[in-house]
Amino acid sequence: MKATRIAYSTALNVGKHVALVEQARRLGRVRSEVWQRYGSVGGVGSGLTDRQVRDRWLADGTHVRFGVLANAWKETVRDAMADIAANLAAAKVEVRRAITRRTNDPAERKRMFTALAVDRWAEDPFLDRQMRKHWKRGRNRTHDQIVVRADKYNTVVDGRGRLWLAVPGLQRRRMVRIPLSTTVAPAGTLRLILRGGRVEVHYQIDASQLRSSQRPCGGRTVGVDKGYTEALTDSDGARHGCGLGELLSSESDRLKERNRRRAKLRSIANNAARHGDHAKEHRIAANNLGTVKRDRQAARHRARVRTEIFTAVHRVVDKAATVVAEDLTNRFAGRTTLGRNVNRRLAAWTKGVTAEALASVSERRGSALVHVNAAYTSQTCHRCGALGRRGGDRFHCTPCGVVWQADVNAAINIRQRAGDPDIALHTPHQRVKQILQDRTDRHRTRLPVQDSSPAAAERRANHPNRSAMSK
Repeated sequence: MKATRIAYSTALNVGKHVALVEQARRLGRVRSEVWQRYGSVGGVGSGLTDRQVRDRWLADGTHVRFGVLANAWKETVRDAMADIAANLAAAKVEVRRAITRRTNDPAERKRMFTALAVDRWAEDPFLDRQMRKHWKRGRNRTHDQIVVRADKYNTVVDGRGRLWLAVPGLQRRRMVRIPLSTTVAPAGTLRLILRGGRVEVHYQIDASQLRSSQRPCGGRTVGVDKGYTEALTDSDGARHGCGLGELLSSESDRLKERNRRRAKLRSIANNAARHGDHAKEHRIAANNLGTVKRDRQAARHRARVRTEIFTAVHRVVDKAATVVAEDLTNRFAGRTTLGRNVNRRLAAWTKGVTAEALASVSERRGSALVHVNAAYTSQTCHRCGALGRRGGDRFHCTPCGVVWQADVNAAINIRQRAGDPDIALHTPHQRVKQILQDRTDRHRTRLPVQDSSPAAAERRANHPNRSAMSK
């Protein structure tokens, strides 16, 4: 497994920065050409490789008009083709879910899955519609990146202990030397991103070299529920990442006030332009409406959020050999109409970071991550299985007459859902609700629970679900 590290330039010469910006702009044209020609059915979807694209461009002379060195545009072609392939794979994930929702016939599902896997989805009307719906293709918006192969750069430490990175420029045998703010030399293929007047050097290292990867995992099975106030709540009742909610809320409120002031300044600048006072418009834009400081503040905030979430996941894995969690890649559309302020805060709800942290930390530390269907886990009592009412951080179960802590109740349900033989990962939520109601009805009439798995019935008899978690 690989982990990404970032090194930053320090005190970069203005002329060098301008040269790198021009090189990135020209390579952006290469990316745009790749996306325009091959970001569709006739490209990656037809089995075309980046080497075949390079051979075609060398044969017809397409590469000449970009004005960059051969290795630079070849690496950019390879990177753009990989982006198109990743985009295609992400679209197929959504289409597989659509197939699961469309039919329950195993033969029909197998036929559609096979056509999707071998890229013959254009022959099926349903698959064709779904792929065209989810596969966003045909346009490139990246004009600030340079990909450098591992054997095309070198590093050196000067007499003052500073690390310099030398990368190819626009001319042969003319290297651009970049001073870095680190003493650890990057290795492997580099991705240079020009952002905010400096250069970010992204490279990958073996995750096993990280100190956190040496920590052993626990030996238990733990269910986790993602929250807003805290990053995770586990089935033992412990909360992890309790500073996440305050971090997201304070940043959301700060952005609201700052954007309000920026909007007022922008209105003043627009009014000045309408009255012909362009000097005033330019002064406001130059001194008050820049994006460099804003982007750096946003990057620092994202780094703090990632630190909080990854620390929380590490604490869960400290005691768990198996982590049971909901599939955070699913999109959930709520029926409740929320206020503008709440929607703005929930827009920063970092499900993607949490999903990445769970997968990354579990794999690096040897813990198993199990995804389950989380439908109605927040609205079901973990003790009796009846649907109840959740209000804030409390869950009210009428049959039990108990008020549970809502997040702990959901985490226990998620842990129990891992052994449920009737509710699979992609079972529709309507079907999940019907299964839960049928189980509740059988429990009320004191009939034996009918299960689709004799092994599951034996397991339930040997290990009944009990919990003393009540608040």
